[in-house]
Amino acid sequence: MGTSLCFFTISLFLSTISSFYLQFIAAAPDSKLKLNSRILQESIIKKINENPNAGWEAAMNPQFSNYTVGEFKYLLGAKPTPKKELRGFPVISHPRSLKLPKEFDARKAWPQCSTIGRILGQGHCGSCWAFGAVESLSDRFCIHFGMNISLSVNDLLACCGFLCGAGCNGGYPIYAWRYFVHHGVVTEECDPYFDDIGCSHPGCTPEFPTPKCARKCVDKNQLWRRSKHYGVSAYRISSDPQDIMAEVHTNGPVEVAFTVYEDFAHYRSGVYKHITGDILGGHAVKLIGWGTSDEGEDYWLLANQWNRGWGDDGYFKIRRGTNECGIEDDVIAGLPSARNLDLVREVAGIDALGDASA
Repeated sequence: MGTSLCFFTISLFLSTISSFYLQFIAAAPDSKLKLNSRILQESIIKKINENPNAGWEAAMNPQFSNYTVGEFKYLLGAKPTPKKELRGFPVISHPRSLKLPKEFDARKAWPQCSTIGRILGQGHCGSCWAFGAVESLSDRFCIHFGMNISLSVNDLLACCGFLCGAGCNGGYPIYAWRYFVHHGVVTEECDPYFDDIGCSHPGCTPEFPTPKCARKCVDKNQLWRRSKHYGVSAYRISSDPQDIMAEVHTNGPVEVAFTVYEDFAHYRSGVYKHITGDILGGHAVKLIGWGTSDEGEDYWLLANQWNRGWGDDGYFKIRRGTNECGIEDDVIAGLPSARNLDLVREVAGIDALGDASA
């Protein structure tokens, strides 16, 4: 009896495995075919541009002219933070008494800060989570301390390790800001981005692996530890649009993560909202302002890191106030710290340089 039951159980198990395997094999060709197809499709462009209610224009962006769906998906490296982990980070809101303008552009508000208007390129690496964080912190060092510095994406990408995620295979934006607090981040001059030359052209393959953490400046006259710039805090911002606007208006650009669909790759201008296509992944970018279009559509203004060949000279607008693609759900930031800035005090002749939170 026991032997028969055992045989029956094994047979059932093998039958289930076989069935699952056959289903997987049957589905695999379609999946592979989809990943190997071009991300840019004339049919998608036609559907959007012929839709009178779309509110935005689609085009064959040269940045992704040779990209497949699979290659494009690889760029979308923003991983959703487990909800239980989010409890360890404070959620910031701002007083409703704060008067905010109807339109705001951080580039115009702080014209002395050249980093705010930079459009970078993440190459062929899923490092968006690192770019959004480093770019925002660089801007905030200028806004709060008057320092025009470009911080190193490579430091964060290579050295945060499993604490931030999986490098070029994606990471968690909130953990990037925590890295700034505990470990700091060096300047771009000390540790330049590994992919600037190796994979900056459209459609380059294969995907580059995460660079190794060297912990030394390329210029041997610079010291790694001396080049570190720190954050004094890491926090989430309330998903209320009023709080997001108040945070940007008060402290500078923030990092946001949102869901990307196939049609987003085709964005050229206007106020984006999802019209067509499947979900491809999560993406992180820098939010620098807001406004209202001539058609009366409220929008967020964001800087992407797909070079200036994509979108509206590298920027895009997305519908504001409706949590389009989850854009208002995952807003992250932190304040810059004066830690390790003694040299800056000496050179600039500043007697005291307190934390931005002071």
